[in-house]
Amino acid sequence: MQDIDKLLMDMESFHVERTESLSDTDKFCKAICAFSNDMPGSGLPGYLFVGVDKKGVPTGANINERLLESLAGHRNNGQILPVPSMHVFKANCRGKDIAVVEVLPSDMPPVRYKQVVYIRTGPSTGIATAEQERRLEERRVDRARTWDTRACVDASLNDLALDIFKSTYLPSGVSRAVLEENGRSVEEQLGSLRFYHKKLNAPTNAAVLLFGKDPLYFFPGAYVQYVKYDGPSQSDPPVKEMRISGDFVNVMRDLDRLAKDVANYRPIRRSDLSEEMVADYPDIALHELFINAVIHRNYDGSTTPVSINHFSDRIEIQNPGSLYGDLTRDQFPGGTAYRNPVLAEAAKILGFANQFGRGIALAEDRLLKNGSPKLGYALGDNHLVMIVRQRS
Repeated sequence: MQDIDKLLMDMESFHVERTESLSDTDKFCKAICAFSNDMPGSGLPGYLFVGVDKKGVPTGANINERLLESLAGHRNNGQILPVPSMHVFKANCRGKDIAVVEVLPSDMPPVRYKQVVYIRTGPSTGIATAEQERRLEERRVDRARTWDTRACVDASLNDLALDIFKSTYLPSGVSRAVLEENGRSVEEQLGSLRFYHKKLNAPTNAAVLLFGKDPLYFFPGAYVQYVKYDGPSQSDPPVKEMRISGDFVNVMRDLDRLAKDVANYRPIRRSDLSEEMVADYPDIALHELFINAVIHRNYDGSTTPVSINHFSDRIEIQNPGSLYGDLTRDQFPGGTAYRNPVLAEAAKILGFANQFGRGIALAEDRLLKNGSPKLGYALGDNHLVMIVRQRS
C-alpha cells in the first residue's frame, strides 16, 4: 500500500477519510461505499483511517481485534451492495496504533449503502446525482466479468415482467428519495442495479432470471427438480416429484415453502420428562442450503437443474458447478467466492438471505442445535452436493 504518513497528511485527497471515532458505523460505511465507486475513475484504492484526528494525527486509541473484526464485518453485512472488496489491518504510525480499511474500486458500480449511492468529491463524501450514477453504470458495463452481469443479447424489455421489478425489487433496492426523483427511464432504473446493459440495449442475465416472463426459454437449466424416494437410493420408487421454475423471486419463495414442508417438526421427551420440538430437517438449515444452491450454481451454458433428492434418511442438494474463482477445496466450506454476485445481492435485498457468506455456517449451526448429524458435502469437478442427514 502507499505510505501511510503521506496519506494521513494529504488533507485534499479524494481517496482518504480520517475519523477519531471507533464506532461511527454510518460514517465508516459511507466512506467504504464512496471509495468503492471511485467516482474520479482513478483506479486507486481508498483508505479509511480509524483512530486519527482531522489533521492526520493518531489519537492513541485502543485498536484491538474486536474493532478490526467489526470493521471487516461491514463487507458482508448486506448494507453495502454489491459486496465491497476491502482489507482491514492495524498499522503503527508515529508510535501509535491505527486501524486501516483499504477499499478497492468496484468492478460493478454503482455501489449503494442503505440503498443510496455515495461518492467522493474532493476530500468529502456525498450522494451521487442521477448523472453521476449513469457515469458509474457505464464504467461498470466495461468491467463486467461475471455471467449474471453480462447482457442477455437475445432478450429485450418485453421479456421482463417489469411490474415485479417496480413493485417488489425497486422499493427494496433504492432509497425512497431517489425513487421520487423524476426523469429516470426504466432502462436507467434497471441499469443502476446491474439489470440492463446500456451499450448493447439488452437486459442482463440476472434481470432475465429475476424478472423474466419465461427464464427457461433463455436458460433451459434454470429450475429445481425435487424428488422424494421411498427408500435410501434413487433405485427406490419415487413417491413425490415437483419442478420449481419461473422467475427467480418465485423460485426462492417456493424453495422456502419446500423447506418448511419437509422439516417435519415433532416433540421428543427429555430425560427430565419435559418435551422439546425437533425436526427431521431444520427448515432454516434447508432454506439456506436451497437458496445457496440456486445463487451459486453455474448457469453459463449449463442445462442441468439444481436437484433436491429426498431419501428416507437424508436430503441431497446438488447444483451444477463446483467451487468458483480462487476458492479452494481446503477453504470450503468456510470461504466465499461469488459466481453470481448480482443474484446473491438480490437474495439479500428481497430477504431470502440474511448475510453474505454465512449460509452454510448458519445451516451448520441450526443442525447442531437440532441435534442432527453434521452437514456433509461432496465436491466434484462440475458439481457440488450438500448432504443433510435426518435426525433420529
